[in-house]
Amino acid sequence: MVSSRTKYIMSMGDIKRKDNSILLKNQKGNSYLPIESVKEIYCMNEVNVNSKFLDLAAKAGITIHFFNYYGYYSGTFYPKENLVSGNLTIKQAEVFLNKRNVIAKAFVQGIADNIYEVLYHYYRHGKSELKETLDWIKSAVPLYLQNDKINIKQILRVEGETWQRFYGDFKYFLPKDFVFNKMVKRPPDNHMNALISFGNSILYSKTVAEIYNTHLNQTISFLHEPSEGRFSLSLDLSEVFKPAIVYKTIFELVNTKRLQVTKHFDRKYNYCLLNTAGKKVFVQAIEERFDEVFQHNKLKRKISYKTAIKLDGYKLIKFILEGKEFKPFSLKEMV
Repeated sequence: MVSSRTKYIMSMGDIKRKDNSILLKNQKGNSYLPIESVKEIYCMNEVNVNSKFLDLAAKAGITIHFFNYYGYYSGTFYPKENLVSGNLTIKQAEVFLNKRNVIAKAFVQGIADNIYEVLYHYYRHGKSELKETLDWIKSAVPLYLQNDKINIKQILRVEGETWQRFYGDFKYFLPKDFVFNKMVKRPPDNHMNALISFGNSILYSKTVAEIYNTHLNQTISFLHEPSEGRFSLSLDLSEVFKPAIVYKTIFELVNTKRLQVTKHFDRKYNYCLLNTAGKKVFVQAIEERFDEVFQHNKLKRKISYKTAIKLDGYKLIKFILEGKEFKPFSLKEMV
């Protein structure tokens, strides 16, 4: 089930404050949520909010994510930042200027390692066609990244080729309706692009919320180019988790037919989107993935995927402040 502290709003309506409760008002009527029972709200449709409600949300520490009609992340409202550190921000900027490639390489190796683990699952179950990609990830990726003279553009090319090989292998273990040739984001043009875009948007917003609970500066990134109007560090951290969270969720939903082309998608003109029923199925599954607990090999304790995202933020802080090697989340850490 979706975490009791995470609320997804799929319909149009109003969100208001009613005493110390949250009032959700739509065509079906009114519903109330105790303020202490909510930590995150995902607005997946057009909703109206006012300053009175936002003030209540800020005091209660509630994060609110907004998405547009196509399911793309629009922005996040979160309380005034308490975990700010001028010293860390300065050092984070220094690391970007002097050691960006070191962290960027770590992210790309982490992406490749997790893609390997996801594909290897299908290889072990008889999909021998995946061997070429598995061998390439095992041998070529480390070889490219160990080159001290490689620049950021070349690092990004390695990342891009890794993803492309991954996409090219979908045809070996997914139904025909969910095979595709390339990523098309705005808007997605087929069923798989619709799922990936929706899942990536949710993962990105979840990562924004987790980084908020650290002292990191959201705008100083290492793999993605820092730019205006986005939290690019969340793009960095979320990339490593896409194979483990977004793609594993998609593959399971598609292969078990919990998501079906005829029931859960709308096609209009040149785009394809999850309908409301499809979004509900997907949201349920990905939230269960975020809350899934596993035994962490190195920490010797149980953590959730959501906690692992925040831990990667702390690992990055350790590298920035202490120079400790940064190794992002790996599916190999699970036992």
